[in-house]
Amino acid sequence: MHAPLTADRDEPELSDIPIPEAYSPNVKRELLMLSLPAIVGQAIDPIAMLMETAYIGRLGSVELASAGVSMNIFNYISKLFNIPLLSVATSFVAEDIAKSASKASTIENAYEDITNGKSVPAERKQLSSVSTALLLALGIGMFEALALSLGSGLFLNMMGISSNSPMHIPAKRFLIIRAFGAPAVVASLALQGVFRGFKDTTTPVLCLGIGNLLAAFLLPTLIYYFRLGVTGAAMSTVISQYTVTFLMIWFLNKKAVLLPPKMGSLQFGGYIKSGGFLLGRTLAVLTTMTLGTSMAARQGPVAMAAHQICIQVWLAVSLLTDALATSGQALIASYSSKGEYKIVKEITDFMLKIGLFIGVSLAVILGASFGSIATLFTKDAAVLEILRSGVLFVSASQPLTSLAYVFDGLHYGVSDFAYAARAMMVVGAISSVFLLYAPSVIGLSGVWLGLTLFMGLRAVAGFVRLLSKSGPWWFLHRDTETSQVSGHS
Repeated sequence: MHAPLTADRDEPELSDIPIPEAYSPNVKRELLMLSLPAIVGQAIDPIAMLMETAYIGRLGSVELASAGVSMNIFNYISKLFNIPLLSVATSFVAEDIAKSASKASTIENAYEDITNGKSVPAERKQLSSVSTALLLALGIGMFEALALSLGSGLFLNMMGISSNSPMHIPAKRFLIIRAFGAPAVVASLALQGVFRGFKDTTTPVLCLGIGNLLAAFLLPTLIYYFRLGVTGAAMSTVISQYTVTFLMIWFLNKKAVLLPPKMGSLQFGGYIKSGGFLLGRTLAVLTTMTLGTSMAARQGPVAMAAHQICIQVWLAVSLLTDALATSGQALIASYSSKGEYKIVKEITDFMLKIGLFIGVSLAVILGASFGSIATLFTKDAAVLEILRSGVLFVSASQPLTSLAYVFDGLHYGVSDFAYAARAMMVVGAISSVFLLYAPSVIGLSGVWLGLTLFMGLRAVAGFVRLLSKSGPWWFLHRDTETSQVSGHS
């Protein structure tokens, strides 16, 4: 089982908690060492999207708005399954490794006895959680590619882009080409989850860096030199995505056996159960975000272009906190599966403090610089005028957004997927109602206020869960007893 701490399980008795070995790891340093490469990795994709947005923005507001709508449709469909797969893979692989640690230690000692202490080549790990994630990624990626390519026209109509709109043709062409990259996107996210489970955040950064350096070369070449416009932008991104995926597979093959010895060892049941909860959660997130984009598109091409710039900057900086969250998730999954509840508590406290600090810092930085940043994406005076009102949304929402991401990492770390899903559905429903009505009254500002409300309610829901004494965070309210059980020195 891969749920050491879930809301549905009874609270463990103190006598049942395994007594760990006497050691006190420097978890703050471990978290930071995992987070720093992860921050770089999390920054690469948003920066690549910002770079793509900047190149397209110089083609004109219609082209930028068209690509913006298509990007949001692609993100909705491709990430609907990708995010659950990434999150579940991180926890499952981390737990698999932690639970097999003692067995590996025993085998290692046996090898040393046989070889008289001489070192032997490290064997690749045989983890069913890895094989399951890769096979699921393959199937999901093929499904998404077909859905995006065959349903492009339908999706655009649902977003308010009819066949009479000047955005329809370039948006449809952009979306169909991006659909070919869906299998690579699913696989690369699943692979990132696997590497995080191995507590390796450096290898994904290397692969993402190489792929996006290639994109940096291809974007201007295909868009301007070959005069392919938004089509060239889509082609550049797809080539980059497959490059990243193949590099990750090559590196992972050195760490683990990619295919299982037999199909019966796969963990489809565990992935589907936990992933099913996160599927509902992701659906709520993407529906709310896509509804915001749809309401912005209904304000016209100029407003949609401004919204696209705002949302890309917002996501680019706020996802930096997600690096901290995913690194913390891997550590919490590992230590909680070994009963190290005092260490989990220390990680939790540190993540919340540093997450809030990052959020406040980003708010100050963006508040002071967003006007200058906006001119990097467009010279259109009408778009820039609208963007001046967007600075409040982009900057002021950062503390709430940072805490929302941190709480996600905490709850995923203890496999509290059920609560994460239910809470997000409620939060998404409330925010969606606001988004449906506010833009008709106050225009684009209503979209931005709705998205800020969405992130604020996510942070509140995450905090409420930590206060529960009967849920998976019960040990936060038992300082003395937890220290006696988990804090041996």
